Amino acid sequence: MTLLRVDGISKSFQGLRAVDEVSFEVAEGSILGVIGPNGAGKTTIFNLIAGALRPDSGRVHLAGREITGHTPHQVTAAGMTRTFQLMRPFYSMTVLENVTIAVLAGGGAKRTARTAAAELIDRVGLGRWRDAPTEGLPTAALKRLELARAVASKPRVLLLDEVLAGLVPAERAPVMELLEQLRTDDGVTLVFVEHIMAAVMRLSDSVLVLDLGRVLTTGAPEEVTRDPRVIEAYLGEDPHAHA
Repeated sequence: MTLLRVDGISKSFQGLRAVDEVSFEVAEGSILGVIGPNGAGKTTIFNLIAGALRPDSGRVHLAGREITGHTPHQVTAAGMTRTFQLMRPFYSMTVLENVTIAVLAGGGAKRTARTAAAELIDRVGLGRWRDAPTEGLPTAALKRLELARAVASKPRVLLLDEVLAGLVPAERAPVMELLEQLRTDDGVTLVFVEHIMAAVMRLSDSVLVLDLGRVLTTGAPEEVTRDPRVIEAYLGEDPHAHA
């Protein structure tokens, strides 16, 4: 079943077409990887489907319901949430307080919110920082906190914007394992923008390639990385150059 459907969305900024008639579908329980060079429109597309920007044209449907132009809060309530490239926690609060607020914002009960937040913190591997101030956390911990806050709303679709960026390989592995668990154990559908091709190849059921705001191609990871157009536009001579 198609859970997320994007039909011909476009967005221009001061006459520059940042996203140009982009369409794709994501099946429930699947993982879609989104790749492309800088400036391809990846984050803008996330902003359009998650409610941060309104498309100039096109439609977005979630579970058969149109959510085009809905606010981020409305999109989250409908079952889709996202992470950001630049982490946005409440730096004056502890890790536990940050996740507790996210649980409450996602509709969690007040009496159980802290317990649910603590369980989620343990699940993403942040237990040692549970009561620590968010300010001063290392990048890997902030990335996991961003993920925990997004998962706290219990989304059906989770949009991940470079969730592995800034992490060394040893730090990436547990995050990728968690993403796989979210799909297999929780049934969360994942759409993730990523430059680390090893992660794209490992996690993705299918890959969407963007270039200059348009869909260049889409298909299985192995097919996409062999496509001459993708190699020319993004991967270069070595398909693992972005690993």
